Amino acid sequence: MKTLHTRRDFLKKTSAAALTTMGMGAPLVGLLSSCESKIPTTADSVILLFMAGGMAHTETFDPKPYTPFRKGMEAKEILSTFPSIPTKLDGIFFSEGLENIASVMDKGTLIRSYQAADLGHILHTRHQYHFHTCYEPPQSVIVPHLGSWIAKEKGALNPVIPPFINIGQRFTVGEGEELKAFHSAGFLGSEYGPFLIPDPTSGLEAVRPPVGMDTKRFESRNQLYKDLISAGPMGEFGSDYQKESLRQSMEQAYILLNSPEAKAFDLSQEPKENYDRYNTGKFGLGCLLARRLVDQGARYITVTTEYEPFMGWDTHDNGHTRLKDMKNLIDAPIAQLIKDLDQSGKLDRTLVIVASEFSRDMLTEGRPDLKVKDQVEVPDIVEDLKNYGMHRHFTDGCSMLMFGGGIKRGHLFGKTADERPCKTIENPIKIDSIHQTIYHALGIPPDLNYEIEKRPFYTTPDGHGKVAYDLLQKV
Repeated sequence: MKTLHTRRDFLKKTSAAALTTMGMGAPLVGLLSSCESKIPTTADSVILLFMAGGMAHTETFDPKPYTPFRKGMEAKEILSTFPSIPTKLDGIFFSEGLENIASVMDKGTLIRSYQAADLGHILHTRHQYHFHTCYEPPQSVIVPHLGSWIAKEKGALNPVIPPFINIGQRFTVGEGEELKAFHSAGFLGSEYGPFLIPDPTSGLEAVRPPVGMDTKRFESRNQLYKDLISAGPMGEFGSDYQKESLRQSMEQAYILLNSPEAKAFDLSQEPKENYDRYNTGKFGLGCLLARRLVDQGARYITVTTEYEPFMGWDTHDNGHTRLKDMKNLIDAPIAQLIKDLDQSGKLDRTLVIVASEFSRDMLTEGRPDLKVKDQVEVPDIVEDLKNYGMHRHFTDGCSMLMFGGGIKRGHLFGKTADERPCKTIENPIKIDSIHQTIYHALGIPPDLNYEIEKRPFYTTPDGHGKVAYDLLQKV
């Protein structure tokens, strides 16, 4: 790697890199082509609880016949490695370990027929890119994240709180650069990009100057940064629109730093009893932070279990034992978030989604009619507990939960087969429909587009995403 010998070199090179990452080289954003929306809104905010790594549907929200572990069992016998438990909905069962979420399913909709895209050789970050942007990578422009579209079109509920906040994902772990690729506002401008909080226990640190920097020095650097955007190395890159957007993003961060609302990021302000209800670890506390931020007017929040290769839901081995830990991590805080939002009256206007980029199966990589290269060896005869569980990526039947924000209560949508390959057999739904349903709940029309590279760019590819009205309460 070439050494940056001077401060001037450093500023010029790092400024260029920052601007490229944030889409500063993208064409000038065009004007909105659609007419003003007349869609009645049913949601003001969205919380996406993202199970990064591939949450097996047959081990969570769509259990199949349970097969206990025994040495010498055939791999093809294994459909679910946990017994089923009842939910609040008659005749609907979850997998053992999700008792708390099961107890609040009368407040939401269970989707059992989400189908992930066929993107060839399966890579988590490619499918996550598709899930969060609705576009298949690669693209000729930096595509805005779902949260960025919402931040741009709906604006801030509270001008002090960032409209798009991402909690729980570090970018210093495997596939970090790929993860950064879709954590972007793209051509919409940096002010609509995610406010990143890798660790919710350090949330307040994200809105404070670095340790040792006093207010005077911080303000001096803030002014220097503005000058650099206008006339320094950054001034050589990007359109006036993008440079103004970057200035706005810095101004928003500065305002937040000096506001009373910054306390919302400080979990030590939460009563201990409430804190303990959520505290299963980083993800649980992320759910608590999300609730506090929605109370203060956050528009879109992602809380993730974090994608790190071969960790968490990425069960290439020890699928059964790993899922015990993951269920302990998510069960209580997700249920508590729904209860708290419902009790405060905010659930009706807050759309909460629990989802993953795809599912898992013991044997099939991809989908039955379009298998792709296996990425993990699964023995025909299981002798060791580490091989008991769902190890391969499966895209033809995934589960998703939706609560609040105009979503039906106590509703089941879709069905998968009860025998392998446990694929979707009723009401398939794909990501463009999920995105358009979210936009619809927020009052964002399907024909919304901007002119990019002399062509219209829509929230869903070519604006073809259809609202899944069967998921929504009648207004």
